[in-house]
Amino acid sequence: QVQLVESGGGLVQAGGSLRLSCAASGTIFRINAMGWYRQAPGSQRELVAAITSDGFTNYVDSVKGRFTIYRDNAKNTVYLRMNSLKPEDTAGYYCNANIGTCYGGSGYSARDYWGQGTQVTVSS
Repeated sequence: QVQLVESGGGLVQAGGSLRLSCAASGTIFRINAMGWYRQAPGSQRELVAAITSDGFTNYVDSVKGRFTIYRDNAKNTVYLRMNSLKPEDTAGYYCNANIGTCYGGSGYSARDYWGQGTQVTVSS
């Protein structure tokens, strides 16, 4: 089995910073793209930032210049550094990773996995 475990959420004042972490564990052959999504009450889940296995990144416009996604492949971990936080960043943040696993000696399959979510609350 594969698990994604997130940490690092919390309550912070506007202008503050937080760092989210998401560690993948289990029978992993390869981790492809990883990303962070967020969902506020009454809103759809949106992609905040993503990073490929080669380190290419992309961000939603509202966080460009404030958030940084990076990964440590040796630790199977992706991070989201969030600076200059705003009240509108308040949401549940969810880690996503496309992970490949081997089976049956020569089989390989990849699919998306999700973390349990971590709450980020930014007070004004």
